[in-house]
Amino acid sequence: MTDLKDVIGGLSFIPVIVGPTASGKSDIALKLAEAAGGEIVSCDSMQIYKGLDIGTAKPNKDEQGRVRHHMIDIIDPDQNYSVNEFYEDANRCVGDIISRHKLPILCGGTGQYVSAMIKGINFGDEDGDKIDEVTDQLYSRFDSEGIDNIYEDLKRIDPQAASKIHPNNTRRVIRAYAVYLATGRTFTQKNSESLQSGSRYPYKLFQPDLDRSTIYDRINLRVDKMISSGLLKEAKWLYETYPEHDTTAFQAIGYKELFPYITGEISLDRAIYDLKLNTRHYAKRQLTWFRYIPDITMIDPGHGDIASEIMAHIQNGI
Repeated sequence: MTDLKDVIGGLSFIPVIVGPTASGKSDIALKLAEAAGGEIVSCDSMQIYKGLDIGTAKPNKDEQGRVRHHMIDIIDPDQNYSVNEFYEDANRCVGDIISRHKLPILCGGTGQYVSAMIKGINFGDEDGDKIDEVTDQLYSRFDSEGIDNIYEDLKRIDPQAASKIHPNNTRRVIRAYAVYLATGRTFTQKNSESLQSGSRYPYKLFQPDLDRSTIYDRINLRVDKMISSGLLKEAKWLYETYPEHDTTAFQAIGYKELFPYITGEISLDRAIYDLKLNTRHYAKRQLTWFRYIPDITMIDPGHGDIASEIMAHIQNGI
C-alpha cells in the first residue's frame, strides 16, 4: 500500500465521501476539494455516461470548473462498463492525482465501486453489470415479499455461503444470490476466483449523518427539481438516440421510469410518482450497503466547516 505522508502533505488517508442519493455528499466533496486543493474521483455507476446529466445529478459546468472531476462522461450510453474496468480506471486517476501532489477525493454512492477501491478487489471478468441488474431485480422482490424466500433460495444453491450470512443481512443475502442468477456460478465459487490484493492506497470513509425521513424528503424535492430542469427532455434524447435499449444506462433510475410515459403507456404524474418511489427504495438499499462497511465516520452535513473536520481526520490518522 502506498504511503501518502511524503507525497501529499503528510496526509494519512484518502477521503471517500459515501452515502445514499440526495444526502449531500457531492457538495461535501466539492467543499473539501476546494479547501484542500484536491480533485474528485466519482464512484457513481451512472455519471460515467455522456449525456446523462440531470438524472444522474452530475456536477454542473460551474462545479467542474471550480474543481477537476474524474470518472464522469467517459463512455456513451450504448456501452456497458464493468466494476473491474472502473477499478482499473479509477486507480489510474488516483495515481495521477497523487503524482501531481494533490489530494484525491473519492465520492459516490455505488457500493460495488467503493468496495472495489477500498478492498482492492479485481473481479477478473465482465459480470459486474449483469450482477448489478439482477441485484436490482431481487431488491424489487424483497420489497414485495421480504427476505425469507430469497434466503431459502440461496441456501438451496449455495449452502456454504448461506451458512456464513445471517438471514437478516439483506444486502449480503441478495448479493450472493444475484451472483448465481447472473453468472451461473455460486457466490462461493466466484469469491474463490476473485483476486483480493488489498487496496492500493489507504482510505477513510465519511458519510453524511441524515435520518431516512430527511433523505426521502430531499429525494422528493430533487426529483421535482430534475423534472423542472429538463429531465424529461434528457430521457427522450436517450430513448430516441439509442434504439436498442439494452445497456445498463437504460436501467438507470431517473430514466427508466420516464420511458413508459414517453411511449404513452402511463401519465406523467404516474411516471414521476414511480421515479420518486424507486429513488427512495434505491436510497434504502444504499443505506443498507454502507451499514455493513466497517469504520465509516458519520459527519454532520450542516457543519459550518466540514472540510476542516474531514481534513483533521485524514491528517491525524483518526
